[in-house]
Amino acid sequence: MTYTTLHITQIISATNSQKGIDSNIEHLITDSRKLLFPETSIFFAMQGQGRNGNNFIEHLYKKGVRNFIVDKNFNEAEKYINTNFLVVDNVLAALQTLATQHRKKFQFPIIGITGSNGKTVVKEWLYQLLGDDYNIVRSPKSYNSQVGVPLSVWRIQEGNDLGIFESGISQPNEMLNLQKIIDPEIGIVTFIGSAHAESFTSLEEKIKEKLLLFKNSKQLIFCADDEMLSNEVKNFIVTKNTSLQLFTWGKNINANCVVKEITKQAKSTTIICLHNTNEFSFTIPFTDDASIHNAITCCTTMLLLKINSADIAIKMQSLRPLAMRLELKQGINNCSIINDGYSVDLQSLDISLDFLAQQNQHEKRTIILSDVLQTGSETKNLYKQIAQALVNKNIYQLIGIGETISTQAAIFSSIQSTKFYPSTTAFLQNIQQHHFNNEVILLKGARIFHFEDISKVLEQK
Repeated sequence: MTYTTLHITQIISATNSQKGIDSNIEHLITDSRKLLFPETSIFFAMQGQGRNGNNFIEHLYKKGVRNFIVDKNFNEAEKYINTNFLVVDNVLAALQTLATQHRKKFQFPIIGITGSNGKTVVKEWLYQLLGDDYNIVRSPKSYNSQVGVPLSVWRIQEGNDLGIFESGISQPNEMLNLQKIIDPEIGIVTFIGSAHAESFTSLEEKIKEKLLLFKNSKQLIFCADDEMLSNEVKNFIVTKNTSLQLFTWGKNINANCVVKEITKQAKSTTIICLHNTNEFSFTIPFTDDASIHNAITCCTTMLLLKINSADIAIKMQSLRPLAMRLELKQGINNCSIINDGYSVDLQSLDISLDFLAQQNQHEKRTIILSDVLQTGSETKNLYKQIAQALVNKNIYQLIGIGETISTQAAIFSSIQSTKFYPSTTAFLQNIQQHHFNNEVILLKGARIFHFEDISKVLEQK
């Protein structure tokens, strides 16, 4: 979807103090270190907690950024030519307003997740479990704050058919801002801890605030065994959302997903559930209670989405811990290996490239990248964006794996060294030709490409 500087000016009710070129805007920047595409980025110069966003404007201007959102305290606009300075009362509020308007353009189901713990795990596991059935947009990392949520929702694009966003709060009167931005159709409460944040007078007050995320939601998933949470949900339905339907899990026979038995083995856990009259079981490769709780939450969500129990059992076996992502390991020939080889999409690629850029132990940077699946973007445009991102992050060598990325080889001509293979097997058969030495190597691949096979070869034994 296309936004211009003029369009954004109207949405956030800003005044343009310089009136530069009316640019197409695709990327919202709140951190100057995250800049990848200066020509199509707009920077939000936010203030607070010892931070003054105005201090980064000159740096970004030199990098090519020509669109900025500032508050009325910024008085140096005349220093910059051909630049748009959109002046607002509150920069954070402007960011949230823009994301809210963007969210309203899309009608597919959005899942909103809140809780004291487990939000990111449940979100990432749902992405793993549902990735074959939906084209999912989700919060990157733990982007669940007043800034992180609007940046996450801005990533929604044509072609997505399911959104999964997490929402976190640290004090009262924050959740309603996030509710307007996410506006979830389906809600999930992961786990409410016994300790409450200092900003809340009680755990009940904290639960009440978190439930405001679901003010307009149609369905809510949570563990009905939590008596305090269950009571607060009942009160919430009476006072805030009388049409909210519950889809619960727990040991109580009245739950939608009844947990009949949990059996822990040495390295796995088998869970037997009953949904309607269908009894089924699934096994996860974890034994800790938090992972079991999160996995049952995911299972219940899949049941709500009409995924059949046989498919749930198969998918659950392949769950992976989040710790496997973005781990830096010692590789062969004095290389460093970053293994992020279970998923690839534009948003997670940005995160991986940021992590790669932080590694200063090697001058040479290599990325082994698979086809990017299920983006909703036109193929050539998608790989143009990827190529530009790689150039901006000073990637020395690209090894592309997959039939689609191989057909786009010409787009990557600006990268010093490139090589393409139709499959992971073909690459491994020719791996000796690459002579990896004294470089940092990012493995970024979709799960079906089995990049763990590459990692086993490249990691130092």
